[in-house]
Amino acid sequence: LSNPLYLQFNCHDTEELQKLKETSWNNHFSNYGRGSAMYRTNELYELIFQGIPNSLRNELWLIFSGAIHDKAANPNVYQKLVHESSLVKIIHDSTNDEIERDLYRALPDQKAFQQESGISALRRLLRAYACHNTDVGYCQAMNIIGGVLLLYMNEEDAFWTLAALCERLLPDYYNTKVVGALIDQGVFNDYCDEYLPDLYEKLKILGVATCISLSWFLTLFICVIPFESALYVIDIFFYDGIKVLFQLALTILKENQDRLLQCHDDGDAIMILTSYLDGLT
Repeated sequence: LSNPLYLQFNCHDTEELQKLKETSWNNHFSNYGRGSAMYRTNELYELIFQGIPNSLRNELWLIFSGAIHDKAANPNVYQKLVHESSLVKIIHDSTNDEIERDLYRALPDQKAFQQESGISALRRLLRAYACHNTDVGYCQAMNIIGGVLLLYMNEEDAFWTLAALCERLLPDYYNTKVVGALIDQGVFNDYCDEYLPDLYEKLKILGVATCISLSWFLTLFICVIPFESALYVIDIFFYDGIKVLFQLALTILKENQDRLLQCHDDGDAIMILTSYLDGLT
């Protein structure tokens, strides 16, 4: 089973920046404790907002997501699932086919997933989860989420974090009907109507009000904004929960409100948002 893939493929910030972040975090641990019992302070939030260093993402994502408790309660379960999922007919052929189809689409720009070692780790992770949660099996976007987890976590920790995300943090997001995500889109539309009423009416006229942000939520903004920026979103999401996605999505629409109100069709709106998101750092 693989260690965090960034260690093999050098996909990280400069060493100097990483060391500065690590020093700040170690100072915080000295003052407020470390592990699942660490105090949640304003200082901790500020550190997370500045970005968790790569060397600590495994530890902190596992803690903030609550997956650390699932892992402790289920020793060696991941290894058993990897073995079971490798057996013929344990996973439905259609699920296996979907996983195989999406392996190379996960994060094609990341060196780790241009190599068979990274692809193999992602295959094991997704097949093990499909075996673990047969009600869900596999859903698109899980390949992207799983890929990011594998970049910064060892396989077993990535598995339990994926399980926590699918089953607790974003329940019913990752199934064939993405019911949870669609419900949250309805909530997001209500927020838009309350805080950005003119823009919401415009987006309804353009026919994009109900779908414009679905991929943002499903992928935690991975592949929507530059990768390093998306990592900051994930850092904060694991600490603060889904409200982070609502806040960021509303901010994006607010920042582009004037231009979006001038749009003549849905293509213009998509182009404006895509251009803005591509430059979000």
